[in-house]
Amino acid sequence: MREEDNNKREVRDHHLENNTLTIGEMHKLVILRETSVGLFLGDEDDNEILLPNKYVPKEFKLDEEIDVYVYLDSGERRIATTIEPKIKRGEFGCLKCTATTKSGAFLDMGLEKDLFVPFKEQRNKMEEGRFYNVFMYLDEETDRLIGSNRLNRYLELEDVELDPNQEVDLLVDQRTDFGVNVIINSKYKGFVFNNQIFKPVIYGQKLKGFVKEVREDGKIDVTFQIQGIESIGENADVIIDALEANDGYLPLTDKSHPEEIRSKFGMSKKLFKKSIGALYKQKIIEIKDDGIYMTGFGEEAVESEENLGDDLD
Repeated sequence: MREEDNNKREVRDHHLENNTLTIGEMHKLVILRETSVGLFLGDEDDNEILLPNKYVPKEFKLDEEIDVYVYLDSGERRIATTIEPKIKRGEFGCLKCTATTKSGAFLDMGLEKDLFVPFKEQRNKMEEGRFYNVFMYLDEETDRLIGSNRLNRYLELEDVELDPNQEVDLLVDQRTDFGVNVIINSKYKGFVFNNQIFKPVIYGQKLKGFVKEVREDGKIDVTFQIQGIESIGENADVIIDALEANDGYLPLTDKSHPEEIRSKFGMSKKLFKKSIGALYKQKIIEIKDDGIYMTGFGEEAVESEENLGDDLD
């Protein structure tokens, strides 16, 4: 009992000390020692933190490194967990509202403790059961992680460091009549016009995209498909895969309806025409009135059968 009391006191003392392990982020720490309440971890600056028993892996060794997330538990104590949350400090993510109170709302971030979003940080009053895009930051006064649904406050609107055709991470935000707003690399606000959307996208969805243009006013146009020569190669591969899966024939041509092409391949008619044009020049396909044929498809199989027959004779 005395040992357990000492361990609890050790946890309290480490919490009260000037611990500089950043809350809301992943850390690679070293396992220092094992106690009855869990493992104590440390970094090169002599900061220590408790990894409670419920998060301790089945197999571990002292002095080995372990990846953990640092946050405040329900008792406002700084602790570590091996569970990676749905969102980290300085990031945007889409979380489900689990409860609302007189002071704000709570969102499921994948840990035992939910993320608090005060009323002042809600774009509209949040409702239990609905999903919301939020930004997570650290309130320096309370040392608590806070969520905000007022996204524009936390996006950089100037000095955009992005290049055309650069691959980026996107979070789908609100839709408009002209397209859909997206958050780029948890840093910038972008927009995808309707004529660049070839597959269904959902609010809160995370996916890859490409920078189409950074305008002089700082606004960023984004597309879900890379532009130019590189895109022709990627989409040509999609067409070839479809041909091989359909015995070397597709009932589509450069005269097919755009919606038919969009439905089949998830690309624009313009990109489709460029792709089949490139395949035609390489003599990979033939374009006829009734569709596209893969050049020489099936010939190798026929030849193999003929050789097999000769062997059997």
